Amino acid sequence: MDYHYVACSEDNRLVKGKLSAASQEAASDMLAYSGYRMLSLEEITPFFPAQKLTARLSRINPREIIMFSRQLALLLQSGTDVVASLELLQAQVSDRNLKKVIADVVSDIRAGIPLSDALRKHPRAFSPIYHRLVAVGERTGNLEVVLRRAADYIERVATTQKSVKSALVYPAILFIVAIVVVGILVTFVLPAFAGLYASFDVQLPAATRALLSATDWLQHYGLWLLLGIVAITVVGYAYTRTPAGRYQWSKLALSLPRIGHINLLNELARCCRSMALLYGSGLPLPEIMTLVIQGTNNKAMAKALTEVQQSMIAGQGLSGPMAKNNLFMPLMVQMTAVGEETGNLDDTLATVAESYEVEADDKTKAMVALITPAMTVFIGLLVGFIALSLVSAMYSIYGQV
Repeated sequence: MDYHYVACSEDNRLVKGKLSAASQEAASDMLAYSGYRMLSLEEITPFFPAQKLTARLSRINPREIIMFSRQLALLLQSGTDVVASLELLQAQVSDRNLKKVIADVVSDIRAGIPLSDALRKHPRAFSPIYHRLVAVGERTGNLEVVLRRAADYIERVATTQKSVKSALVYPAILFIVAIVVVGILVTFVLPAFAGLYASFDVQLPAATRALLSATDWLQHYGLWLLLGIVAITVVGYAYTRTPAGRYQWSKLALSLPRIGHINLLNELARCCRSMALLYGSGLPLPEIMTLVIQGTNNKAMAKALTEVQQSMIAGQGLSGPMAKNNLFMPLMVQMTAVGEETGNLDDTLATVAESYEVEADDKTKAMVALITPAMTVFIGLLVGFIALSLVSAMYSIYGQV
């Protein structure tokens, strides 16, 4: 895979370029071996990412990773060695993909590779934050504690994502039902009535004439309309595969009315949760910021975090650079400043994450509570208008005949 990177040389010069590596971790190691301190690393995404599509099809459920982490922590705490624990878990895991990953990890450990490096070879199962935490646990001897923290972190993130998806299921079903109903009426029902009305030489009501005109237009130009929508979608998708397009799309996702604020809250909550976990495990802030940047899929947020990281390396602290960017909300900036002053940055950021998660959940439920009746009323009005147009036309024909 190819990556764009921004790094700092030994004489504190900013260096930008492109390199090829098997993973983000391998690219980071290549930069480190070259004497550079990485500031940002962004994958160059092709128009049709076949590797990502394959990874998504074989993606491992986060619940499996959570259970694996907690069971491994329990086995290690009981005194079982790492290899025996992994072999025992491999026999119990039901997910085939995870079973294969564990088998590969066991083979690597038997070959003398540390657990964290073995996990790093499987990014679709274990994120950079996860295997970096495992490396810290290996170094400090608190591997079981770190594994439990990682499981709690994954569970919180998965719960937040699941609540958002669950809240949007019903509005999505309503939207699909509305499209299907309108499609059936326009394709089958209305043309039959149009032929019936045409056989009578009578003046139809205005609502009926408007409905029949719209139906006639869709029958003649509906295919072109569909092709136009598909073309715009393809062009938009192609643009979002470019670095500028991905950034603009990410920026739009954070600035949309209502939903943008919810997306921003979720992004900030994830960042605060990650920083709290990594800081509490003993990692230095520059490395924490690098991992948090790699962990976000929103390019606007990644750019903002990169700017904070660069300013922090220059000696401006963490809360000061955050205050200069509107993406970082006041509560996060204030609590970060308090954490820097008191030395309890992990506790303050965890508090901010919980606050933003609760607020995002409340706003999501409120938005769904507003969308659901609005869509129901819209579908009702649409079907009612069609029914009224047809019935009024029948009465008009009867009266004139």
